[in-house]
Amino acid sequence: MVNGGRALSEPVPSANSELFRLPEAAVGILLILPAILLLLSLTLYPVLYGVWISFFNKHSFFPQQTFIGFDNYISLLRDPEFWASVWRGTVYALSTIALQIILGVAAALLLNEVFPGRNILRGIVIFPYVVPTVVAVIIWKWLLNSQFGLVNYLIEKAGLVDQPISFMGKDWIMVSLIIVSVWQFFPFVVIGVLARLQTIPDELYDAAKVDGGNAWQRFVYVTLPQLKSVLFVIVLLRSIWMFTKFDTPWLMIQGGGAETYIRTLPIYTYMRTFAYYEAGLGSAMAVVMFLALAGAAVLYFRIWRREENL
Repeated sequence: MVNGGRALSEPVPSANSELFRLPEAAVGILLILPAILLLLSLTLYPVLYGVWISFFNKHSFFPQQTFIGFDNYISLLRDPEFWASVWRGTVYALSTIALQIILGVAAALLLNEVFPGRNILRGIVIFPYVVPTVVAVIIWKWLLNSQFGLVNYLIEKAGLVDQPISFMGKDWIMVSLIIVSVWQFFPFVVIGVLARLQTIPDELYDAAKVDGGNAWQRFVYVTLPQLKSVLFVIVLLRSIWMFTKFDTPWLMIQGGGAETYIRTLPIYTYMRTFAYYEAGLGSAMAVVMFLALAGAAVLYFRIWRREENL
């Protein structure tokens, strides 16, 4: 049936429904709002609470707390162990980053070439990155053991040393930590660099060959400029991750007496918070670590932009 040119079965739009209909943008915001609130509660709230606690003298497990202002930060500046941990963390981060970049770029250049078994070798190179940290540290502790380790056995058989090296001792523990970390994380550099190498046009290398460029010149004037943006991201991420690395150094010091020689800032922060039960001081150390990394990242970005504008 038709009533005034309109089918009776059709719904008649109500003026009220049109009045309260939300725009599509508002509907989208409302749909993602629960997820945003959840993420903020899991990320932003702990950060703000940590900053708040850093101004208090607070036990890690008891609710009592006393406001002391900036006393925790002043104590850090006067703490020799704090500065020693910053120095160890800086040495550890810079050494591992430099070796990861060198080894990762070299491996990526090799894996970018065409040769039999290349795909198998690519899978083998990526393997250390997928090994759990606990497993990796256990394996390397066995390899570097001074009594029955494979590394000491090989270098003694080769005549490089007269007696086993105590890789877990105070003189070699930092070197051992750097070796383990480089082996475990250099595949991250390989993945990023190799992906960029595969997108460099062959015409650039052909033009360099026509101009008489040798392999080293092609690498310096063609490959490196093309890798600049990728290496920028890799160095930034690896710097943040290696300076705040906790699990690998922590697992390396378990069961040994050389703990103080690789006590980086994250480990010292953990010990202050959960071994000495000084939550306020530990939070202050975490805030300082965050501000230092943020400042380094800002400086890094500024240097990058300045070089890009040259």
